[in-house]
Amino acid sequence: MLQEQLEALIRSAEQGEAGSRERLFAALYGELHRLAQRELRRSPLLTLSPTTLLHETYLNLSSRQSGSFPDRARFLAYASRAMRGLLIDYLRSRRAQKRGAAFEITSLPTETPDGAAVDEQLEGIGEALELLGTDEPRLAQIVDLKYFCGFSFAEIAGVLGVSERTVQRDWDKARILLRRYLEANGCTPIADGAGRG
Repeated sequence: MLQEQLEALIRSAEQGEAGSRERLFAALYGELHRLAQRELRRSPLLTLSPTTLLHETYLNLSSRQSGSFPDRARFLAYASRAMRGLLIDYLRSRRAQKRGAAFEITSLPTETPDGAAVDEQLEGIGEALELLGTDEPRLAQIVDLKYFCGFSFAEIAGVLGVSERTVQRDWDKARILLRRYLEANGCTPIADGAGRG
């Protein structure tokens, strides 16, 4: 899709025109599917497929009355947050079932797999990002774009209208604050995997 058409579609979606979110979602389907795959790789015990996560995200986004996404990057960050929220809800639901909400006798092993720690870290990161978004909204946006959407510092700088160096400093500050939030809540921070650049 041409950039001008995408920008027009984003403006229509931002203004709440009928059917524009659906068309925007369809236009960015490939990128959104890659985001879903990326999110699911971080939590290896989840049994969802990327397509299922993406379709659940679509239903979630289409049911919301508002959402501010004046450009492609902000829409992808918005969708990424929705995916992360769905995954955290799914993890909480699964944990509740393990605690007896859906009690059933089974002969399967009851040891906790290594991936369970990753699931708890994902939930902790989600909560830490909510706190960061309250205290420092721009830092939370940079984390969404860098860590969850895979944008480069240059791309983020273009979206935010600041220098690449400013984005790098904000990224470093965000990582420090997230680590503090996680440690304060008893979560072990995981490697960010996004590095520099």
